[in-house]
Amino acid sequence: MDQETLLTIQGYAKFFLILVVFIIFYSYAWSIYRREKKGERNFEKYSNLVHDDSVVSTPLEERKRDKEKDDNKEK
Repeated sequence: MDQETLLTIQGYAKFFLILVVFIIFYSYAWSIYRREKKGERNFEKYSNLVHDDSVVSTPLEERKRDKEKDDNKEK
């Protein structure tokens, strides 16, 4: 292969890599936006965590424990 062919392949590879990263980033941003609008998560609480990082601060969310795991531990 000559240098021009390698540069062409490299250009196409960069383009498709940037396209894949673009699609992944915007799908992630869209999923965050959708979860915020549905009320599944409040990401504003997480952004406030940066300012309130003391040891005595309250947890943001309660942990959900699996009843099956608790039942198995008791047996």
